[in-house]
Amino acid sequence: MSDRELETMTDEFIERTSSHKEVIETVISSLEQNNSAMVVHTDSGYLWKFQYGSVEVFVQLTGESDEDLLTVWSPVLKFPIRDEAGLMRKLLEMNWSETLETRFGISGDRVVVLSQRAVADLSPEEISRAITLVATIADDNDESLKEAFGAA
Repeated sequence: MSDRELETMTDEFIERTSSHKEVIETVISSLEQNNSAMVVHTDSGYLWKFQYGSVEVFVQLTGESDEDLLTVWSPVLKFPIRDEAGLMRKLLEMNWSETLETRFGISGDRVVVLSQRAVADLSPEEISRAITLVATIADDNDESLKEAFGAA
């Protein structure tokens, strides 16, 4: 059996036997720092929070059915800010060239890095990539955004 065949069989086994919740917890345990991971389970799903570098990352799974959602986000800047027009231009430019499957958005009074996807056909690799990208892009950009556009 070749390495490629073994890898394919392993991936298929993981997809058949692991729930999205288990995959999320495995990814978070590999990224979180200072034993910071926390989880809340409610009727509307699961919500995890963990520290990655200088940012907090949130992961929400509304359930395991095809219609449910995986949402990952990390706040990077709090309003009020300086030069709102400049910030909006910067975020739009970054959304075009630097964020891959993630994006910058505004939630309440915070600029966040986020990724959201339906659970239908969601693979362990996609879960890992979404969480890793949000955490990394947020950590790589939070300090420079605060320096350039922070509190007015």
